[in-house]
Amino acid sequence: MVTVHNEGYFLENGRLIAASQSARIPAEGKKRTISYGILQAHNTSGNPERLRIRFDAMASHDITYVGIIQTARASGLERFPLPYVLTNCHNSLCAVGGTINEDDHVFGLSAAKRYGGEFVPAHQAVIHSYMREMYAGGGRMILGSDSHTRYGAYGTMAIGEGGPELVKQLLEKTYDIAYPRVVGVHLTGKPRAGVGPQDVALALIGATFRAGTVKNSVMEFFGDGIASLAMDYRNGIDVMTTETSCLTSVWQTDDTVRRSLTAHGRAEAYRALAPQDGAYYDALIEVDLSRVEPMIALPFHPSNAYTIREFNENAADLLHAVDEATPSALGLKKQPESLLKKLKNGRFYADQGVIAGCSGGTYQNLLRTAEILRGRALGDDRFWLSCYPASQPVMMELMRTGALTDLMAAGASIRSAFCGPCFGAGDVPANGAFSLRHSTRNFPNREGSKPSDGQAAYVALMDARSIAASALNGGAITPATELEWLESDPAEVDYVFNPAPYSRVYHGVGRPQPEEPLVFGPNIADWPEQIALPENLLLTVASAIYDPVTTTDELIPSGETSSYRSNPLRLSEFALSRKDPAYVGRAKAVREQEQKRRADPESVDLGEFDPKTTGLGSAVMAIRPGDGSAREQAASCQRVLGGAANLCEDFATKRYRSNVINWGMVPFTVDRIADYNMQPGDRLYVPGIRAALLGEADRVEAVLMQGDARTPITLKLERLTREERDILLAGCLINYYAK
Repeated sequence: MVTVHNEGYFLENGRLIAASQSARIPAEGKKRTISYGILQAHNTSGNPERLRIRFDAMASHDITYVGIIQTARASGLERFPLPYVLTNCHNSLCAVGGTINEDDHVFGLSAAKRYGGEFVPAHQAVIHSYMREMYAGGGRMILGSDSHTRYGAYGTMAIGEGGPELVKQLLEKTYDIAYPRVVGVHLTGKPRAGVGPQDVALALIGATFRAGTVKNSVMEFFGDGIASLAMDYRNGIDVMTTETSCLTSVWQTDDTVRRSLTAHGRAEAYRALAPQDGAYYDALIEVDLSRVEPMIALPFHPSNAYTIREFNENAADLLHAVDEATPSALGLKKQPESLLKKLKNGRFYADQGVIAGCSGGTYQNLLRTAEILRGRALGDDRFWLSCYPASQPVMMELMRTGALTDLMAAGASIRSAFCGPCFGAGDVPANGAFSLRHSTRNFPNREGSKPSDGQAAYVALMDARSIAASALNGGAITPATELEWLESDPAEVDYVFNPAPYSRVYHGVGRPQPEEPLVFGPNIADWPEQIALPENLLLTVASAIYDPVTTTDELIPSGETSSYRSNPLRLSEFALSRKDPAYVGRAKAVREQEQKRRADPESVDLGEFDPKTTGLGSAVMAIRPGDGSAREQAASCQRVLGGAANLCEDFATKRYRSNVINWGMVPFTVDRIADYNMQPGDRLYVPGIRAALLGEADRVEAVLMQGDARTPITLKLERLTREERDILLAGCLINYYAK
């Protein structure tokens, strides 16, 4: 299905040639990719290797936009200098947390009016569906405060980042990165009947994530196989590239893209894009679409991927592995009931199916689901199915074509546009239940269970087609390829886009009204003050995590905690609550001592260290933190609690590392960090950290104190730009821009 070549390749006369077999020069060949042209068109630095990007538009949803606007306000925001879309697709269950979710929406509308933005009310569209419909276009770049900001199939390079990077754009600054690796993804063949976009995506993720093949790289899709894919099919693959840990993605475009943009009333947004002859890729991934099989990603990561055939043949062994991983993944004190109990006569039975969000809730996915279920009934047993069209225009088209009626007649529950099933706030299954979802992630607790209450539930990712096939079999995991009567997905899908529901959207781009007051609810709070970096740091390890990868969901849980994301102090109480419940108390104790030190240095006994020049802070130690969501709160909550640093071997994603820096925490990396066996309560003295950052030092010598033991340790300051150093010196991005 997927073949990975971890070496450079050229595209020569339509053929792919290993760089070792070509006389061409890679430095010249990289200029012939789609990616190079788009990146340089948005680069303001004048240096093609050091990019300073200005984006064409931005997007945020109601988990993130309040904090972003509050940060920008504190840094001097007067107006939105580029189109900024505020959608409301996450915190739209107003029963959670009383009035505070709708209070955020009211704030968002008032901000769109005051600063000149676009406001999409709740239940109208999920963020990425709206941006595809209304903003994506050839050669554009869009920045979003959500990790699945991906519109590459339209020829748009879209990047998901933490809120501070959006703040920089609002303050007319730039997104600064070194020119990234560009990895070619060559598509050939045509998918078989029953194989959908999630199957292709999971095959890609399974082949690349663990090896870091495309980490922080651009994935550039090209090849004859693209012509066999409808627009929704391409979008469904593209949005899942986030789970490979790539930076962004872009596809070659064709008449299918042109027709889609024309159908959405934006024909002028089309641009023909394709790699030029001689294009060079730093690595190559070959995908034979005709060999892709229906896939399933078992808990607790999209990369835990198998063909459904493999799963059914080895279900007992694979489920046993999930059982073994569950207590650690969910933070449970005892082993929950085994998933093996769901095996009956050699078949595994799930309890629930959900097709939702930016990956699942597209028109084509739900149309195909309706075709599979038409004239059939789900039955009255335990298995149930929910379908969430990703926008009101998609809902209207499903209604016009009769597909919605077919779904409802089969017994499926139809919901409005909502991202809840993707982050643990919608369709929460029963304790011990197993959910099949065509959504973006199956991280721990993404189904909404609360391990603190001893609950356990599970999510597996599958394509809508195989979810529908499984539904016909009472929840027994079934690949849609077993439906012999099912035809292949057509490359063209008739679709009438009716924008009438978007009459509810407030269109204020370019029309700020500075006299318009911001409307604050009681839960919307300013960021607490942060101080500049001291001369020396005495860090206390407040949490030590030895998992191979730590997700942002583990650093700050998703789900109902999202209701508090407009209140930094209240949200910080949830930091690491599911991974290390004692972390908040440990961090607060250090913060209290630091507050006393700042008020009266002589009142704090630091032993051999001078309290006048040595600041106190907590630190989180993890092997590889930051996989997953772009949410800045994974870092800002640590900072609010007095966090001053992260210690790791490497950061799982650029976006989390950027969040750490922008919130004023030093991103220390350490070789073989596990060898030091750090534990909560260990201390780390970092002398001269301010001087190191004022200069260009790329490492600092520190002392690790574990009881009476003293161990020298080298802390690396890798890849820090001058601006990043200055942000750390100032104490956070707000301080840096407000100075």
